[in-house]
Amino acid sequence: MYADECGDSHFEDGEFEMSLVDIAPPTPPLDVSAPIPSTNVAFLHTPAGWYGEAHPVPGRIFLIYLAGEMEATVSDSEVRRFGPGSIVLVEDTSGKGHASRVLGDDVLTVMVQLAG
Repeated sequence: MYADECGDSHFEDGEFEMSLVDIAPPTPPLDVSAPIPSTNVAFLHTPAGWYGEAHPVPGRIFLIYLAGEMEATVSDSEVRRFGPGSIVLVEDTSGKGHASRVLGDDVLTVMVQLAG
């Protein structure tokens, strides 16, 4: 999620380049991305029925979904659902932001606050 120069938020799909790295010998090499500087990591519990009106985030974050399902709507009206295994880079730190709501049961996510 990001905000454009007019303050409208959008979704954009992306990928990180991975390289095969011998990270923990004697185990086999693993695909690893370049490190991304971060400042904090926290777990978020969002209860069933929770709804957040349109809002920007206070800083760039990764949300890593562990349990439950969340729906996000960006200001261009696109809606996406995120569940276990989803990773979302949220960068709409200005403008109209996005609305979000829990679908069904409680949601558990890992929030990684990015540096800068």
